[in-house]
Amino acid sequence: MATITETPISTKLKANSLGTLGVVILVLSAASPLIGLTGAIPTAMVLGNGIGAPMAFVLVGAILLIFASGYIAMSRQVTNAGALYAFVGRGLGLPIGLGAAGLAWWAYTTVQLAVYGFFGVVASGTLANYTGIELQWWVCTLILMALIQVFGYLGIELGAKVLLVLMALEWGTMILLSMAILFTGGAGEGFAAGEVWSLGNLTAAGISVALIFAFASMFGFESSAIYGEETRNPKKTIGRATIISICLITLFFAFTGWMLIVGYGPGNAVDAAIATLEGGDPAQYVFASGEQYLGSWAPVLMSLFVITSMFACNLAFHNGIARYQYTLGRDGILPKSFARTRASGSPYVSSMVQTVTVLVFILIAVVTNADPIAVVFFWFSGIAVVALVTLYVLTAVAVLVFFVRNKGTDAGVWARLLSPIISILLLGYSLSLIVGNFELLVGTSKEQALLLAATAIVAFVAGLVLFLIRRNHLSADALADLEHEVS
Repeated sequence: MATITETPISTKLKANSLGTLGVVILVLSAASPLIGLTGAIPTAMVLGNGIGAPMAFVLVGAILLIFASGYIAMSRQVTNAGALYAFVGRGLGLPIGLGAAGLAWWAYTTVQLAVYGFFGVVASGTLANYTGIELQWWVCTLILMALIQVFGYLGIELGAKVLLVLMALEWGTMILLSMAILFTGGAGEGFAAGEVWSLGNLTAAGISVALIFAFASMFGFESSAIYGEETRNPKKTIGRATIISICLITLFFAFTGWMLIVGYGPGNAVDAAIATLEGGDPAQYVFASGEQYLGSWAPVLMSLFVITSMFACNLAFHNGIARYQYTLGRDGILPKSFARTRASGSPYVSSMVQTVTVLVFILIAVVTNADPIAVVFFWFSGIAVVALVTLYVLTAVAVLVFFVRNKGTDAGVWARLLSPIISILLLGYSLSLIVGNFELLVGTSKEQALLLAATAIVAFVAGLVLFLIRRNHLSADALADLEHEVS
């Protein structure tokens, strides 16, 4: 009698599938600087510190580099697709780690929702302008959602290759614009380096608001550790990719933002930004400059690249959430089915669950007739900023506690002690500024803004509750299992 052998269910991510470049591309896609450039730069100038806005991006970049020192040191101790959940779990214990997982899940989900809302409006408008075809915003959103699910299912290598091409085109166009302004001298008013890069901009009125928009534009760098189990030589690669990503994002915003100011002329740059905001489309601040210095083809390509940038951003965050859920399934915190992977190593069950999750939120927005920009984009992007910066503070505390308890590591005093302490202070202060001015970020009343920000606390508590519910289903030693070394 013949015996039937069951094919074992795979629960492994594909090791050695990414190098430094692959991780950098995934991180830059998550940060999606082109989206931030078209929205955050003009808004930070108008509501923040005027032509000193690029300085806010440099300051945030410096804060993130300080944080990254401890973050990288921790990544060398813990290689895990759960990233910050694993870091916080190792430093502060599994229950707090699950609270961090709740924060990360909510932050990454709200980023996706915000971008889906923005994409729907931009894509439907672009389609109508160039083809005459008119679609509801949510139809375009559902098309993007399906496309992202396909790439999430197929695997990380294919996604990284596609993102590389898209990022090269997007960044290439913006660098070309910056160079055109640089070599033509812009509007002829000079480069105003003394005004734009004055240290006085760091204490100027409105700097706190500019910092909020800078943080909102630069998160995503922390996703590098998510790919540790799929990376070649992760103990070195993750650190390199993190530093490279933060530096590139900071330089991109600082230099391109400065060149846009030069392009309009330092005396006219803020007025031009006000005009685009009053017109309801801040992206025109960049597009109009592109048309002036590159030609009529530039705004057409730029509008298309904003669309592809949103695809890249949501694919990167989709991959991130899928791996968080995969890790929780592997540790027995979520059902074990979340840890199933394809032969390509993609966590396909977790990927599909995430797509269904955001689909439910989008359908609720459609049924309730929520505005895709004023509600879906602004509300959820604001929530994501609060959740992520809170997560950074929690991670810095966990890194400090971990290295205080584990003195036998090779981490230097800067990475294991000074970096996390300074990060706690700087990020904690930044978080207070963000919450204190949150209504500017989400466009609501103070009371409603605080309720939206409080959802980050709810997400953290939900993680703690999940631990209480699932603690009898955990793997033999879930906390010890947080470190999955990749040889």
